[in-house]
Amino acid sequence: HGGAKGPRRARGKEPFPPGFPAPSCPGWEGDAVVISGRKLARQIRQEARHEVQQWVAAGNKRPHLSVVLVGENPASHSYVLNKTKAAADVGISSETILRPASITEEELLDLIGKLNNDAAVDGLLVQLPLPGERLSSLLFHCHKASKDCPEWCRAARGGSCPDPAPQHQLPAAAQSLGVRESIPVNVVVAGRSKNVGMPIAMLLHTDGSHERPGGDATVTISHRYTPKEQLKQHTIRADIVVAAAGIPNLITADMIKEGAAVIDVGITRVQDPVTAKPRLVGDVDFEGVRKKASYITPVPGGVGPMTVAMLMKNTIIAAKKLLKPKELEALPA
Repeated sequence: HGGAKGPRRARGKEPFPPGFPAPSCPGWEGDAVVISGRKLARQIRQEARHEVQQWVAAGNKRPHLSVVLVGENPASHSYVLNKTKAAADVGISSETILRPASITEEELLDLIGKLNNDAAVDGLLVQLPLPGERLSSLLFHCHKASKDCPEWCRAARGGSCPDPAPQHQLPAAAQSLGVRESIPVNVVVAGRSKNVGMPIAMLLHTDGSHERPGGDATVTISHRYTPKEQLKQHTIRADIVVAAAGIPNLITADMIKEGAAVIDVGITRVQDPVTAKPRLVGDVDFEGVRKKASYITPVPGGVGPMTVAMLMKNTIIAAKKLLKPKELEALPA
């Protein structure tokens, strides 16, 4: 690597924010730092495990997470299994409530209402997608805010996050650019779903002076019907690009400016042309984009593990919020 140039610096920003070490190779010049969601998730789960131990040792009830799973979607069943395994790993008790795809609106709302009012339930998660547009739409209006562990529902409706604010699934998005109050950041969110795209956009643009978390970013939202050339006009100027449209290779290298941070939330199961086996891909042309970006998340192993880790963290926050103020005052600092 002799004689090669040093790491590229983003104008006006630290090249390697706290928590993301610079590549060890002194000749690194173009490839992005790959943000390992698995590594960050391990750290967060370790913190959650310690927090649960302290919480229970202080005489409190073990946090409990209820997951509602509707239908026979194999991917959903796999995701829920991962979440319940993670709960057991950090010391959170959990249950999975299975319901058939034929469940009616009234039956689902009645079930969620009972869980909302059950004092034994600290966190409530309804696994998406639900069968039918109507059921998914209803979900965003029936969660009790104090038990809404993903915090998608309130954010999708335009609500701000409570204090203390649960961490959503994209802490890496802000950290990856070392966002500071004095640095204006342009973000493009490609995707407008109620459970991913819209909440991310809401959380990243909030006013840091009055709300937590406050991204203070200027956010542009696109979707699957935005013409690619029009999308490129926005992404080429963006400091952060969040891809969450569910379209493989939506974001390519020619659409990204040098030094941008690229967060890939997309996940699509495709057939590998070589092995003929199914594999997971994101919305970003990873190999091409990593040569221009400063930070990038892989699929799999990027955002996915973080969603599970943050669900554990938010369940603990929900358990503490359900205590009465006098009970909270009695807890050790």
